[in-house]
Amino acid sequence: MGSRFRSRPDREPATGIAANGLPRESVWDYPRPPRVEQLDRRVRVALGGETIVDVPAALRVLETAGAPTVYVPPSSVASGALRPAPGASHCEWKGAAVYFDVVAGGSSAKRAAWSYPSPSPGFSMLAGLVSFYPALVECRLGDELVQPQPGGFYGGWVTAEIAGPIKGEPGTLGW
Repeated sequence: MGSRFRSRPDREPATGIAANGLPRESVWDYPRPPRVEQLDRRVRVALGGETIVDVPAALRVLETAGAPTVYVPPSSVASGALRPAPGASHCEWKGAAVYFDVVAGGSSAKRAAWSYPSPSPGFSMLAGLVSFYPALVECRLGDELVQPQPGGFYGGWVTAEIAGPIKGEPGTLGW
């Protein structure tokens, strides 16, 4: 990690098997720049008790100090569940993101999903795929309820096998 980080957090051990039966992974072993890889776990997303995504696999993005983000094909999202939302953001690696409000089950979650319509070179496999903020909608990997990445800014999916500490809380900006 070296001098790129202003502080060196105490890291959780990433050895052994987690409560969900998967090998532990440290976010500090994830690469920078990020890596996109296949995720062979069932992915479900729901809002207001209505399932809007249920797929057997997805892609995930791994980046140093952050929880993985999970991306699904837009064709796997229930029709009418995504509504374009105002605003955009820019990731130094993936490029310009657009946002969606999620509407389902009589509920609405503002800017609860995002996508990269034309990602930067090296991330073309994410073009048009959709990710969701676990703090705003219910996300599951397998049968495990996903916890949101700390702090509310990042959209990482925290599950039992993910060891941190994970950036997002106050004091982690330099990570």
